[in-house]
Formats: sequence, structure tokens, C-alpha cells
Amino acid sequence: MGDGFQFIDIIFLAMVAIFLGLRLRNVLGRRDGHEGGYRDPLRPAPAPERRPDAPPSDNVVHLPRPGEEAVSASAEGIAKAAQGNATLADGLTQIKLADPAFNPETFARGARGAFEAILEAFAKSEIDKIKAFLSAEVYGNFAEAVKARDEAGEKLENTLVGIRSTEIDEAHMDGRNAVVTVRFASDQINAIRGRDGQIVSGDPAQVAVVTDLWTFQRDTRARDPNWTLVATESVE
Repeated sequence: MGDGFQFIDIIFLAMVAIFLGLRLRNVLGRRDGHEGGYRDPLRPAPAPERRPDAPPSDNVVHLPRPGEEAVSASAEGIAKAAQGNATLADGLTQIKLADPAFNPETFARGARGAFEAILEAFAKSEIDKIKAFLSAEVYGNFAEAVKARDEAGEKLENTLVGIRSTEIDEAHMDGRNAVVTVRFASDQINAIRGRDGQIVSGDPAQVAVVTDLWTFQRDTRARDPNWTLVATESVE
């Protein structure tokens, strides 16, 4: 009897083993060569490969890489300021490389404002107010002209009727210094009166077209963003 019971126990255990095996197979599945392997749940799924001959998807939006728009805008601004002048375009590009913040259009607006302020200060003999924006040489020339005028008892009457155009004429790098020459075409009324109030030169009733070339300079490695007027020239 003991041997009979042992045989029944073996058969029972074998049936339990087969049952458990079938259950595990249903829960875990079986390998058939198409499982794809284990994938780390913390790692994003790889993008599907595209055949070389497959057409591009219409749903893909290509965004510009960082800096592309800025570079494009910079090139357009330089081309606009250069107006087809290759030498000027090259000079502006060199300044842009040395000073990424440089913008020809913004610079021209600033130069226009400086032109108006400096003309007014010179006419009123108040050049000390603009000394910080003048090179030592230009300040010395202005101061000498003002002194001679004051000693002669003369008074300059200058009226800036309007500025016709402000165009960058030349640009280049001189070592670490950016140098830009601006051509101003303006309508002005200029007259000088003597001690007695009589007109010494000029005509207070005539508007004249005046063309000036002013050269500005700035150290591209300096923190100070201001430009300095280093030369002036009147074009007849």
C-alpha cells in the first residue's frame, strides 16, 4: 500500500508541475524570435528609420537652428547699409565679427542724434557738454574755433532745418577699434554776426545743402558702448 500511495503522489505532483508550466506560459508568453528585446523604460523609444528613397513627411516642421535668424538678419542689415559696395560690406562684416552687438541701422540712428547734438553745442559754444563724445583732437579743434569766435566778439547762428540723409560711407577695423565714417546731407542756415550785430558771413535767410563726413571710432573690447567722434570734414 505504501508503494501505491507513493506512485499516486508522483503522478499528482507531475500534474501540478504541468499545470503551473501552462499558466506561466500564458502569462509570460513564449519567445518566437519577434520580441524586439528589452527596452529601458527611462530611455525614449528610437525614431523609426526612414528609407533613403522615402519622400519627406509633410508634417515635419523644420525650425531654424539657434543663431540662424540672427545671422540672416545681420547679413541683410549689412547688405542694406552697404548698398552694393563690396568694400563697405566687408568692413561692416569685420566690425560685426569683432562686436556682435553692432548693428548698422542702429548705429546710423545714433550717429544722426550725435550730429544734431554736437552741431547745437558748437553753435552755442557749449562744447564742454559733449566733450565725452569727442576725441582729444576734435575737441581741441572745436575749442580753438569757439575761443577765436568769442575773442572776436562773433556769434554763430546755426539752424539745422533738417537732415536729408544719413549714410555709412566707410567702415573698417583698425586693430581692436571699429572705425565708421558717416555722410550727412542736411539743410542748414548758417550766419556769423559781429559785435555790432551785422552779418560777417553767411546768410540768415538762405537754406544751404551741407554735406559732412564724420568719422566715429569705438574700442570693440571696451564695456563703454559709446562711439567717439574722431574726425570731421565738410564736402563742398
